[in-house]
Amino acid sequence: MFEILLEQTFNFLSQEYADLFCRSNATAFQHPLWLHNLYGKLVKKAAAEPLIVTVRSEVDHRLAMVLPLIRQRHGLVRTVEFADLGVSDYAEPVCDRETFLRIAQDKQAQRQIRECLAPFDLIRIKKLRENRLPLEELLIGAKAVPMDMSAHAVKLQPSFTEWRSTSMSRSYQKELDKKKRQLVRKGAYRFECSQDPDAIRAAFNSMREYRAPRFQNRDKGEGDLLQKPVFYDFYLELALAGRNDFTRTYIMWLDDRPIAIALGLAHAKQLLVVLGGFDLVGFKNQSVGALMFEEVAGDCIARSDVVMDFTIGDEPYKQLYGAEASAMWTVSSAGSSIGSISGFMVDRMPWIKDMAKRLLHKPRQTEAQPG
Repeated sequence: MFEILLEQTFNFLSQEYADLFCRSNATAFQHPLWLHNLYGKLVKKAAAEPLIVTVRSEVDHRLAMVLPLIRQRHGLVRTVEFADLGVSDYAEPVCDRETFLRIAQDKQAQRQIRECLAPFDLIRIKKLRENRLPLEELLIGAKAVPMDMSAHAVKLQPSFTEWRSTSMSRSYQKELDKKKRQLVRKGAYRFECSQDPDAIRAAFNSMREYRAPRFQNRDKGEGDLLQKPVFYDFYLELALAGRNDFTRTYIMWLDDRPIAIALGLAHAKQLLVVLGGFDLVGFKNQSVGALMFEEVAGDCIARSDVVMDFTIGDEPYKQLYGAEASAMWTVSSAGSSIGSISGFMVDRMPWIKDMAKRLLHKPRQTEAQPG
């Protein structure tokens, strides 16, 4: 029923992928622009091998599913992973649910997909959402285990006033009102979702500057990805290329200087907040990060969005906006004895979990608070 191919140079900007993405269960992290830039810029720099598995109908060759994966070597372990590289918070096969279940029930398709991924010691797909497609039913011998962190999303209401009253405590509303009055008295205040390339570049320069001291020495020396030129260019180019529909660069200005910046990915009436940077030195008492997220929620509601998603990470500030936690999952399948041991180390032995994580994956940095 299906034709399975390994297409390492798959064109994510093609019309067939755009059509598949629109009818799929995928997230903004599988958007054509996102994956085109990730494979084109980050995979090459990470010494990773692209493993892009395509599934087409044998009848009309229509694209039915894409698995955007990579193969990496971590020490002695060859792993097959989702195309993440520290920047994607949600993994998902690019497919609609009905078609996915048909493919997962096809034993020949299962075998051919596994053959496309060989050789490997361990398949390990992290960051799968609670309402995910059941990837463990597609990968032979795979199992799903919960991650040790959740995702957090805010359900939006039809009006900003209604959302604010139902999602935020009255005391926090009063606190933000007070901070906003203080900020406005300091100069000419302006908030926007910018589409101006020069303003976006200026905002990104400021965001990198604001984040540098905050993430210094985080994650055992990994620091902030935005300080690394290849990642900075990746995010900036996406912000510019997708500014008319896919990406939103929110800027809070005071006297024509960006003091708070947030980057979001827009898809299916949802906004995924992926980056933020705030001038905490100059405006710590005004909590510009907290004010920024309130402004972003207001803009989303004005666009009729239904969800503002803070994505993965259990930072307490997310609850201040009415965010609800949802479970995240990892699906894994061993391809060798060393893969079985590695997977066991990560899933079952907490005392060496941190060491195993460093071998198998590098987690994405997230803000500890909105500022």
